[in-house]
Amino acid sequence: MATEVRLPQWGMGMQEGTVGRWLKREGDAVQEGEDLVEVEAAKVNEVMPAPASGVLGRILVPEGTTVPVRELLALIVAPGEALPEGRAAPREAPTPAPAPPRQAETRIQVTPVARRLAREHGIDLSQIQGSGSGGRITDQDVRRAIEGQAAPPPPPAQVEPRARRLATEHGIDLSQVRGSGPVGRITEADVRRAIEEAEAPTPETVSLTGVRGVIARRLHESLQTMAQVTLTAEADVTDLVKQREELKQQFDLTYTDLVIKAVAFTLKAHPRLNARVEGEDIRLVPESHIGVAVSLEDGLIVPVVRNAGQKTLGEIAQETRRLAQQAREGTLTPAEVTGSTFTVTNLGVYGVDAFTPIINPPEVAILGVGRIFEKPTRRNGGLLWRQTMTLSLTFDHRVVDGAPAAAFLQALIKCLETPARLAE
Repeated sequence: MATEVRLPQWGMGMQEGTVGRWLKREGDAVQEGEDLVEVEAAKVNEVMPAPASGVLGRILVPEGTTVPVRELLALIVAPGEALPEGRAAPREAPTPAPAPPRQAETRIQVTPVARRLAREHGIDLSQIQGSGSGGRITDQDVRRAIEGQAAPPPPPAQVEPRARRLATEHGIDLSQVRGSGPVGRITEADVRRAIEEAEAPTPETVSLTGVRGVIARRLHESLQTMAQVTLTAEADVTDLVKQREELKQQFDLTYTDLVIKAVAFTLKAHPRLNARVEGEDIRLVPESHIGVAVSLEDGLIVPVVRNAGQKTLGEIAQETRRLAQQAREGTLTPAEVTGSTFTVTNLGVYGVDAFTPIINPPEVAILGVGRIFEKPTRRNGGLLWRQTMTLSLTFDHRVVDGAPAAAFLQALIKCLETPARLAE
């Protein structure tokens, strides 16, 4: 009896996966547990093992195809066993239609009567060849289009000698150039415009699939299903900057590491923000699992620092380094990108002061970290230059009200402004 190979669900957030590469061909022998197919799911690459031993009888989903979880990918049969009847043939990936040839954009000349007639009958004027002076579309041209009659060929366009020579040098088809001179005469300027348009770079089309497609769907889901509100405040991080310089003598440490530690510490007193929405329920998680946004060449991924509240600064720094490296190498496992309860995203490294981060569902809050800059502060009757960081907290107003969210943000600022406890 044939064994079905179906796409599993790696994590609650996984809805679909993309077949990356089949590691076996039809007719190849396979052993149970042997690597069978590479799958891209939830922004990570996973190798799916064979569920049984036998022969790979039929591949039903070709490489590069995205399918929902539990979709039938292939069939494994015993040696000599025939494939069961009624199984679908492999899917064929759709072939994109060829792009239409580029044509120079021109202004359509049309008589008022012809324009009104075309509007009344739903006629596309760009598809009509005018027979009037200079290619002008007349009411007779529109009537022929309405009746399905072909318009008579227009008279050959007059071309200035210099324009004809220039068109020959650059391979421009004069029949595709509309003249702007008297009686539709093609001028040198008309040909030069056609040359510029022909040499203009063709826009690149990037398919909204794979990693980019997953990101697009999740962000759309986040904004459509949550009542997101963003609070912004500044923190005096002068002492935090000093502490980092001191601790860097012991181990590699970033401001993101310090913020993760401060967030985990602050969430203990504000558990409402350390939660996940599951259906109609709000699940308050006792441990803080902090997601860290990592930018990749083809998108964004959020690996998770688990039990951040129980880790030292050194352990957090070591973990974020490891996760970021694996993210860029594409070796993160599904377990390392799921289960976060709160996310930190730092755009300060790109010189951004403040921004509006979008919540990573099913979490209920995310913290955006801005750059550190010097700001004059009045103290004891004088002005002091202090290191300042802007923090942007986005929260789901369905779960958390404004006052508790503001209280969390102020507590976090206090923690960053008195950072001695972070090194404990």
